[in-house]
Amino acid sequence: MTLRLIGMVHLGPLPGAPRYRGDLDAVVAGAVADARILLDAGFDGLMVENFGDAPFFADDVPKATIAAMTRVVTAVTALGVPTGVNVLRNDALGALAVAAASGATFIRVNVLSGVMSTDQGVIAGKAAEVARLRAAVAPEVAVFADVFVKHATPPPGLSLEQAAADLWERAGADAIVVSGPGTGRAVDRSHLQRVRAAAPGAPLYVGSGAAAESAAELLAVCDGLIVGTAVKVDGVTTAPVDPGRARALVAAAR
Repeated sequence: MTLRLIGMVHLGPLPGAPRYRGDLDAVVAGAVADARILLDAGFDGLMVENFGDAPFFADDVPKATIAAMTRVVTAVTALGVPTGVNVLRNDALGALAVAAASGATFIRVNVLSGVMSTDQGVIAGKAAEVARLRAAVAPEVAVFADVFVKHATPPPGLSLEQAAADLWERAGADAIVVSGPGTGRAVDRSHLQRVRAAAPGAPLYVGSGAAAESAAELLAVCDGLIVGTAVKVDGVTTAPVDPGRARALVAAAR
């Protein structure tokens, strides 16, 4: 499965999060509204993420988060397009559970294998557990795995090429995501080229910083773009999707 343009549906705070406002119906409605705008603009797929839950748990979010995300993702998948799930910061098993229950098509895993030093502490990938749970409950769900994920630092001595090859050859990734240093930050295009060379068979996605101005150039190197900040009102990640910005990005990418 290769999707050229994946639009981010950043959720407001969910039950249990510090800034939750007590109205899950409003979170669902906001997610569906953003999803419809992205699809009307011409995006090929969507990805739902609990962006409003910061500060994030490292890799085991509360059950209330999984329940709420299942409800939201079920509403989004009802729109009939490929939909992904990312449970921040790195709850891959939770994301698989949401996908299995909601009918989502893929999950994104920030740290699938190896370790990364993050603002949630050192996070170790759980590729073995992910592979086994997927086989048991959601064998059709694809795994998009970040290499040297944003907001994180890799261990000394590990090259980008080795990390990418391990994801593709040993960890069970179905696609590799390359991002910049932080949310909305541009990717280093040489990193895309290096990952492509290290894992030539892997579908390759840009995971941050893609914009209308860079879309065509990035798509000459990668297979698809995961876009959030650039299509939001005033370019603010937590704002609603801006229809004009979304249409402009799609036009630039075609």
